[in-house]
Amino acid sequence: MHIGLFFGSFNPIHIGHMAIANYMVEFTDMEQLWFVVSPQNPLKEKKTLLGQNQRLYMVNVAVEDYPKFKSSNIEFDLPQPSYTVNTLAHLKEKYPQHTFSLIIGQDNLVTFDKWKNYEEILKQFKLYVYPRPNCGESKFDSHPNVIFTKAPMMDISSTFIRDAIKNKKDVSLFLPAKAWEYVDSMNFYKK
Repeated sequence: MHIGLFFGSFNPIHIGHMAIANYMVEFTDMEQLWFVVSPQNPLKEKKTLLGQNQRLYMVNVAVEDYPKFKSSNIEFDLPQPSYTVNTLAHLKEKYPQHTFSLIIGQDNLVTFDKWKNYEEILKQFKLYVYPRPNCGESKFDSHPNVIFTKAPMMDISSTFIRDAIKNKKDVSLFLPAKAWEYVDSMNFYKK
């Protein structure tokens, strides 16, 4: 099975993530998509994150009604901070029957050379790139394993949502309904 891996903090998961995931399983050759919840992104500060189990729960409730989507906590048991190259090696070993590809935003492709062992990732895996606003070209644009998709441009971020909640804005429609209910009931991001 061809599985797309959508790595992220998902702090919180939002409709932009869901729309991109939906596009990938319907308009590419991916048969399934796994939301890989990262305990800690090496390029982001940990103090702004909700706990990993809270973020995993939000992803679980967001994807539970979509058979082509699955949440993954594979990185929870791996050394931190989480490096994609290590997670990919672990997944390949654990699920040799599957083919894995990465799903990344165009903004991440621009800085892909900052990723640990990025050359190895590019050699072994396809990168499905979704468009992001205001992104320039990258030195990887013409790499044979880089596939640009026509996924809808989503100019929405978890940072925007967290800031909006802190400022008492109703952003309930920016999150999958069950994820919003959880965020609201737990008073997340209000301070």
